[in-house]
Amino acid sequence: MRVKNLIIGAGPTGLGAGHRLAELGEDSFLLLEKNTHVGGLSASFRDAAGFTWDVGGHVVFSHFNYFDRLLDDLLGDEQLRHERVSRIRAAGTWIPYPFQNNIRRLPKELVWECVRGLLSLDGADDAPPAHFGEWIDRVFGPGIARLFMRPYNFKVWAHPPEKMSHNWIGERVSVVDTARVLENIILEKDDVAWGPNNTFSFPLHGGTGEIYRRLAARFSDRISLGEGAAEVDAAAKTVRTTSGRTIAYEQLLNTGPLDLLAGKLVANAPDALRRAAAKLKHTGAFIGGVGVAGVRDDDTCWMYFPENNCPFYRVTNFHIYSPNNTPDPDGARPRKRALMTEVSTSSHKREDPAAHLDNVLSGLSNASLLAPGEEADVVSTWEMRVEYSYPVPCLERDAALAVIQPWLEERGISSRGRFGGWKYETGNMDHSLMQGVQWADFVAGGEEETVYPRS
Repeated sequence: MRVKNLIIGAGPTGLGAGHRLAELGEDSFLLLEKNTHVGGLSASFRDAAGFTWDVGGHVVFSHFNYFDRLLDDLLGDEQLRHERVSRIRAAGTWIPYPFQNNIRRLPKELVWECVRGLLSLDGADDAPPAHFGEWIDRVFGPGIARLFMRPYNFKVWAHPPEKMSHNWIGERVSVVDTARVLENIILEKDDVAWGPNNTFSFPLHGGTGEIYRRLAARFSDRISLGEGAAEVDAAAKTVRTTSGRTIAYEQLLNTGPLDLLAGKLVANAPDALRRAAAKLKHTGAFIGGVGVAGVRDDDTCWMYFPENNCPFYRVTNFHIYSPNNTPDPDGARPRKRALMTEVSTSSHKREDPAAHLDNVLSGLSNASLLAPGEEADVVSTWEMRVEYSYPVPCLERDAALAVIQPWLEERGISSRGRFGGWKYETGNMDHSLMQGVQWADFVAGGEEETVYPRS
């Protein structure tokens, strides 16, 4: 078989590429998807009790007019819009997000610890931080670092901050303004509007995955489910699939993990490529879903957990995103709660799969999300193991990408998306889909890629 454009993966990036190729009249393309469903990390699943679960806490917000128009075209009126309400659980209380702007909610001795740490910062060191850990200490001071930034980021990234770069941060982390913090304390103000996701959309039915099921339906005849890539011959420009087919291509877009492509799938790759691939680091995750009978008077969308009395770093009140994420809603109101948890894992942070749900249930009780005795009201549990959850912006990442990406692009292979491009800072859902769209624009008409520029 021969196609002009071959795409590995039917997640947001691959589907964005396929959609744009079809829009441009480029009909010679095929998507290979190893799973039997589309959506990648943006897929959704319905459990036996009727709860819908995403693969982690996704929200739909955008930096791109194209993405916004596509979402409206796909969902129309079948989407809900929310104002973010997010909180952090620390020191036995709830602090509005972002933590550093709302430390007034802490016990007074901890407020002073944070303020004293901020006042100790003199900003005299102009040298770039050596790593993420040093950046945290320089920007936030020892109090905020101890109480939130260091423990929370280890729970998310499952890697010590000393092994991570700080260059990815951008809009991902709210930096601290000491004057603003003091104003919030003295005037007793909550400061909650920061961030690009302070408003977000969500599908009325089917979870986040509904977006990608509808998108894939537009060119389903060019998506091969249950068929992944087993080997890429960059010289011959062929891919051997897991079903044994050989597919010849002119241009190849990989949206799967870059370390697997460069480290294993590319045949006869040079040792330098393999060594660079081995330097890329990632986290895995356990996603948990706990369905609970009854609802609470709680408008929180999601919560962060820096402390070690619970295994998860984030819990999403998934019933708030859409009542249809729960079984038998009462119109626009859920009758049950859907608590979706995320636990990261790596070689630096081992987790026992057999104990995952038990640990989650204990953690929900410790964090006051299940009241005493409320475990008896749990009507459903669901779990999913994710091998690739976050591409870690480790210290070696940029040097590794500088070896891998040019080598691939010289041979007509592009690697884009959350794990295809391996840049967390451009790995949101909208970024990922737009990387596919811009790749299609490039191969069809030579237009410049700006979300993930070519090497």
